Amino acid sequence: MLKISKLLILLVIFGCIFSTHIFVLAADVATEIDQLNKQIDTRKDKIKELENTIAKYKINIDKKSTEAVSLKNQMSIIDNRIAQAEADVSLTTEKLGKTKLEIEALNISIAQKQATINKQKKIVSKIIQNLHANDQKNFLEIMLTNDNFADFYNQAKYLENIYTDLGRSVKQVRLIKEDLDKKKSQAEERRKIYDDLLVQLENKKKDLNEQMGSKQTLLVETKSSELKFRTLLDSLRQQYKAVENEVSSYEDQVRKKLADQDRFKNMPAKLGEFDWPVVSRYVTARFHDPDYPFRRVFEHSGTDIRASQGSPVRAANSGYVGRAKRCTLASCYSYILLIHNGNLSTVYGHLSKILITEDQYVNKGDLIGLSGGTPGMVGSGPFVTGAHLHFEVRLNGIPVDGMNYLP
Repeated sequence: MLKISKLLILLVIFGCIFSTHIFVLAADVATEIDQLNKQIDTRKDKIKELENTIAKYKINIDKKSTEAVSLKNQMSIIDNRIAQAEADVSLTTEKLGKTKLEIEALNISIAQKQATINKQKKIVSKIIQNLHANDQKNFLEIMLTNDNFADFYNQAKYLENIYTDLGRSVKQVRLIKEDLDKKKSQAEERRKIYDDLLVQLENKKKDLNEQMGSKQTLLVETKSSELKFRTLLDSLRQQYKAVENEVSSYEDQVRKKLADQDRFKNMPAKLGEFDWPVVSRYVTARFHDPDYPFRRVFEHSGTDIRASQGSPVRAANSGYVGRAKRCTLASCYSYILLIHNGNLSTVYGHLSKILITEDQYVNKGDLIGLSGGTPGMVGSGPFVTGAHLHFEVRLNGIPVDGMNYLP
């Protein structure tokens, strides 16, 4: 009876110390997490405010886009896009800050739960050690060493309570461990979101720089003259038609030549999924994008993918080189036309360097050139605001949405 009582006293003392420590630790952690949650809520309010601001700029742009084309109108659209891009940078920055705070709160919770588990394990270990050291008796031994049934019952009940408390402690460790694993998983997800937001922020800043660059270019080329603006529009339309007619003409000629020579039989009957032509996946303008900077001149016929000057460009699928146009002037549009089976073709525009020759057969993934797209650089052509690759997919000679072919 004395040994069991001592053990119970020891257990109570350990339990009290453990409970007090955990209570103090939990209270401190709760206060710290509450402070972080308040900061997170502030960030959420700012994010909502910025999203509403961006929506207003979008409405302004859409409204201006329906009005008659003029220099004043175009400058208003660009100014709204610049303001929208600035708000987008701020929005992404706020999202980064919120995610960082969420990671911090999760890390604090993880550390607290890990400390709780470690201390709980020590208590369980101590209980088990004392049980083995002091209470090796079975119920028959307990009954024989006690003078009456009441003492036997009390001592047996003490042992039962100890084992019950032990079971609860072990269960508590398991539950905290499950919650700990959940928090770790959440923290890992937040870290991935944080890394993605960092990349987004960098791209949003580039978007802003391009918008500001397009405004400066327009001011320089028009000198704030409506007449010069009209002349510029006419010139851009003519250049676009010339490029479009050239691509269509070459595709017709080369496709007929390949058919006459029966060279399509050497190509895969089924092309399968296309590959992205550059490493980047950041799309700056989509097919028939309503926000395309030159939409007042023509509908965007491809997918613009951000790629720094000199990035490797690879064949999205196997085919013959129908055209490899090399340039010596910045106003000249340098591009590659690949002819594929199934009446499909692809175009790779704004190239700084071409590494293949016409009539050459290339496999999917082969290096065919280097990207350009920087204003003023040789081969970039007139339709650029920043470094990128213009990628087109054509079906029966007509541009279609290239995103439907990319993974």
